[in-house]
Amino acid sequence: MAAPVRLLVATRNAHKLVEIRAILDWPGVALVGADEVPGLPEVEEDALTFEGNALKKARTLRDASGLWTLADDSGLEVDVLGGAPGVFSARYAGEPTDHAANNHKLLAALDGAENRSARFRCVLALAAPDGREWTISGSVEGRIALSPSGTEGFGYDPLFIPDGYDQPFAAMPAQVKNSISHRARALAAAAAAWRDLIND
Repeated sequence: MAAPVRLLVATRNAHKLVEIRAILDWPGVALVGADEVPGLPEVEEDALTFEGNALKKARTLRDASGLWTLADDSGLEVDVLGGAPGVFSARYAGEPTDHAANNHKLLAALDGAENRSARFRCVLALAAPDGREWTISGSVEGRIALSPSGTEGFGYDPLFIPDGYDQPFAAMPAQVKNSISHRARALAAAAAAWRDLIND
């Protein structure tokens, strides 16, 4: 039996890696986190789009490791804020990333706002060792709660209520969130579109 192909997941975020491993199931492919490959560089996410950041991470870590590499960039877009925090979602309240501070700043920015519609967007980039690259995206529509609740997930999960539900991601069991999230939708699309690429 052939050894599984190693697919480097370009993240050091343990929560994100668990989520991706729970959703993505490619036979013959072993998902490896960035912390499991020594000597990988940090990648500054300075592109102005989710796609740009995802491609930059995938390319940089592919070039450093020689492995197939999967990267994502995702964030929250709030309509009344013109799409902010967008690509700055993780750093909305400044560096270093502080989820509680980000949520507090978002609630302050929406104080008194009637329109609280928002979406989570995720763009995945896959970079092959031979230089080929692909991107795919997923999103989930919803709204921002008046106050945080729940203890699951991370980031803006305590505030984001997906359409069709009355509680935020952070108050849902992981398997429910993983079935409807922006990352789940992007990964499902990737699983269908890219399933045979890695094992060619």
